[in-house]
Order: sequence, then C-alpha cells, then structure tokens
Amino acid sequence: MLIGVANMAFTKLIPHWYGVQNVTTLPGLKEPLVTKVPSIVGIWAVEAALILGILFVLCTAFNVVRKNFAEGTKVAINGAMLASVNTASEYGFGAVIASLPGFMVIREALTSIPNPLVNAAITVTSLAGVTGSASGGMSIALGAMGEQLLAATEAAGISPEVLHRVVAMASGGMDTLPHNGAVITLLAVTGLTHKDSYKDIFAVTCIKTMAVFVVIGVYYMTGLV
Repeated sequence: MLIGVANMAFTKLIPHWYGVQNVTTLPGLKEPLVTKVPSIVGIWAVEAALILGILFVLCTAFNVVRKNFAEGTKVAINGAMLASVNTASEYGFGAVIASLPGFMVIREALTSIPNPLVNAAITVTSLAGVTGSASGGMSIALGAMGEQLLAATEAAGISPEVLHRVVAMASGGMDTLPHNGAVITLLAVTGLTHKDSYKDIFAVTCIKTMAVFVVIGVYYMTGLV
C-alpha cells in the first residue's frame, strides 16, 4: 500500500519538481544531457516508491533484515542474474534469427495479407514466435513494416488506436513458445519443467491470441475502438 500511494504521489510531484525537461551537465560530455520528464516520469516514480518502501522496511524490521541479509542477498542476486541472462540471450537469439535470409522470406510472405489488421496480427505474432520474444517480434515487425501498416489502416479508414491494440495483443501470443526467455525463467524459478507446466502456459498465453481476431471482428461489426 505504501509503494502504491508513494508511486501516485511521485507521479504528480516529479513533473512539479523538474518541469517539462531536466538538463544535466556531466564532466566529459560535450553537450548537456537533456531528459524529457513526461516520457520517463512513470519509471522515476516507481523507482522512488520502491526506494521508499525499502527504507521503510529497514526502519521497521531492521533486526529481521540483518539476520537474513546474507542468505536473502544470494537468492536475490541469483534470481536477478537468471532473469537478466535468460532474457538477454533470448533477445540476442531473436536478433540473429531476424538477420537470416529465411526470415526475410517469411517477412515478405506475410506482407501479402490484404487486410491491414489481420496482416498486423499474424505478422507480429508470427515474428514473436520466431524470435521467442514479444517485444522482439513487435519491434522487428513495426521496424520493418510499421509505416506500411499504418498507411494501410489509414487508407482503410481504420483508427491507429485499433492497430495499436491489435499489435499489442498479438505480440503476447506465439512469443511464449518453449524457447521464450520468460518461460525458461519462470520454470527455472519455480523448479518446474516444460513437461509439468507448458500445457497451462500454452492455454493462458498462446490461445488468448485468438482474442485478437475477436477484437478485429467486433471493430468491423460495431466500429467500437
């Protein structure tokens, strides 16, 4: 509760303290570092709230923290390293896949789908499956075809907001194939195996991608964004 309230407070206070942009001059830099506060206020607010929460725990339960500090630190570092290395390696794997000639063939084949929303949904979830990463598939798809998809949706009289929703939902589908970094990390942390848990993971993540096509159908039938 403390962190939630602090996050809300810092979200309002940080723009008041720093204004629209913050200019920082550091030794060795030719030009000052300019930060647009509205674009990162959410990150700063969360970090400040977490720091406040940590300080609160230290003040109210210092003896308990001191007693378990060494063991707790080991567990925390192991978990952080596992998540970081797994995610980084899978993202790198996706980048390598994206540079292969076969990937270019898949990308070009996906561009032949006429409906822009269906094209976006299938393209993003397919590339997310190939790369094993929702963010990787979405960034590659939008980087390669973003302007083309946006132009096609506008030409069809479709709001960009609809395209955004379809792309965001589609990215979280086939990305959770067995080689996905988040899946590997989740199973490692919980001590489970793909055999034990992947059926449930598949049901929760992959099948829900079908909801994207429901969203597309509702939009075409009702025009609701």
